[in-house]
Amino acid sequence: MKTIFVDGYNVINSWPNLKKIKDYSYESSRQQLIGILQNYTGFNGYKMVIIFDAQFVKGSVQNKERQGNLIVVFTKEGETADDYIEKMVNNVGRKFEVCVVTSDSLEQQLAFQRGATRMSSMEFYNEVISTQKKIKASIEKRYLEKRNWLEERIDENTLKELEKMRRSH
Repeated sequence: MKTIFVDGYNVINSWPNLKKIKDYSYESSRQQLIGILQNYTGFNGYKMVIIFDAQFVKGSVQNKERQGNLIVVFTKEGETADDYIEKMVNNVGRKFEVCVVTSDSLEQQLAFQRGATRMSSMEFYNEVISTQKKIKASIEKRYLEKRNWLEERIDENTLKELEKMRRSH
């Protein structure tokens, strides 16, 4: 199973819709991103770890929370998202299929050197938008397969008779 590590604030600061939300509420932008990524991981079957820096929060300890295939991590005081991602990729990068999402070029190089693929935040944005379209198409297809129109179940002559009756009233 593919594992994706996402630098949460890097993505929030890159995606146009999240950047706007962040301007009035970091919490709202985080929740929006988490919701989007839950759908993405659920549809694709990936495991994902989204990391948010808490490096400047005095006394913060690392906090991890699982939400389906998504693990949300807030780093401890003094630890950046990059530090966390490097440590994790170092542990699993050559054993499993790993991708790192960040626009930080140094972080991308380090991830690549440790056996992970890399994707910029905007490339990931386009990938997520594409997946959202696939999800919508899948839902619409299921809906169309389930519909049960009368016109599809009766013969043409009966349909014509019903149409005559409808027009006469």
